[in-house]
Amino acid sequence: MSTIQDVARQAAVSVSTVSNVLNGRTDRMRPETLLRVEAVIAELQFRPNSLARRLKTGQTPLLGLLVPSIANPMYGMIARAVETFAQEQYGYRVIVGNTYRERDKEAAFLEDLLAHGVRRVVVISSLADEHHLTQAVERGMVVVSFDRRATPGEVSGIDHVTPDNFEAGRLATRHLIAYGHTRLAFATVAGLTVGRNDKIRGFLAAAAEAGLQQHARILEGGPMNEYGDAAIGEVGRELAKLAARDPHRPTGVVAVNDMMALGFMAGLRDAGLLVPHDMSVVGMDGLFLAEIANPALTTLQLPVTEMARAMVERAMSRQSHLEPAADEQVFPFSRLIERESVGPPPVSETKAPITRRKTRQ
Repeated sequence: MSTIQDVARQAAVSVSTVSNVLNGRTDRMRPETLLRVEAVIAELQFRPNSLARRLKTGQTPLLGLLVPSIANPMYGMIARAVETFAQEQYGYRVIVGNTYRERDKEAAFLEDLLAHGVRRVVVISSLADEHHLTQAVERGMVVVSFDRRATPGEVSGIDHVTPDNFEAGRLATRHLIAYGHTRLAFATVAGLTVGRNDKIRGFLAAAAEAGLQQHARILEGGPMNEYGDAAIGEVGRELAKLAARDPHRPTGVVAVNDMMALGFMAGLRDAGLLVPHDMSVVGMDGLFLAEIANPALTTLQLPVTEMARAMVERAMSRQSHLEPAADEQVFPFSRLIERESVGPPPVSETKAPITRRKTRQ
C-alpha cells in the first residue's frame, strides 16, 4: 500500500506539498506541480488514511449536508451536486441528514457531526432562528446556510448562499399577469420559512404593481406546526380541491415550488378542472418532473449547479471558523421555462374581487 511519502518521492515534492493537494490548499501552487502530484496519486492509487488524518487534525474528510427531507426531489438534486463538487474538487465525501426543518433535530445533527470530527457543514433550513448554527460556529464548525439571507446587523460567522426568492415570486406572478390573469393566488404550506416568505412578498409586489392587490390571496395548507417538505405535493393536491370549489376561484396560481405545483395540478384534475383551460399554474425549482408532467409545468429554473459549487467552495475555502467576515451570495433563478401549464384565463372569468387572507409574518 502506497504512503504519502511514496507520492512525495515519486513526484519530487515535499510531503507537505502532497498534503496541501489532498486538502485542497492549492491556490499558491504552480499548475505543473499540482498536475504532477495528482498524476502520481492516481498512478499509485494512493488513498489517505482518514483515521490518521483525524488523529492528527481532529477532523475527518466529510462534509455534512442537512436537508429538510430527501423526499423532496429538489434536495436530492442539490445533494447530488454538492457531493460531486466536494468529492471531485476536495476529496471529501458527503454525509446527509434529514432534519424536517426542526431546530432541535438540526442542533442534534450538528452535535453528532462535531463529535465525529466533521467540521464543515451545509444546512438547508431557511428557519428564522439560526442561533443553534451560531453555537456550532463558536465550537469550531464552518457553517454554510442555504435558502435564506443573512440577518442584517447580525455577526454570526455563518455564510449564506440563497436564490433570489423575492424576485422569483415576482417574475412568476408577472408571467401570469402578462397572460391576462387578474385573479391570482400563491399556494404554499402553512409552515412559513424565510425563503417562502420572500417568495410571497415577491408575489404580492407583482400584484400591487399591476393594481391587483385586492385580487390576490395566499392559499396555505397542511398542519400549522409543520413545514411539509416531505408531503408538499399532497398538500398542494388538497389545496387545489378547496380552490376548485370556490365560486370566485383564482385563474392563475403561483406555487411555492414544483412539488406544490405538481400536486396542485393533480388536485385540479381530481376536481374535474383542466390546466391551463380553467386555471394556470407556475412552479419554481426546475425539477425534471416538471417537464414530464401532463400538462408540462411552466417553472423557474433554480441554478442548482452554480449554488452547489458556491456552497462547497465556501465551506472548504475557510481555513478556520474564526475568519471574521461571513459571506452572502444571492443567485437569480436562471430563467423561466415556458410550458403548457399557463394560458389565458377562461373567457367566463368573473371580475369580482377576492379578499386576500392576511399573510402570516
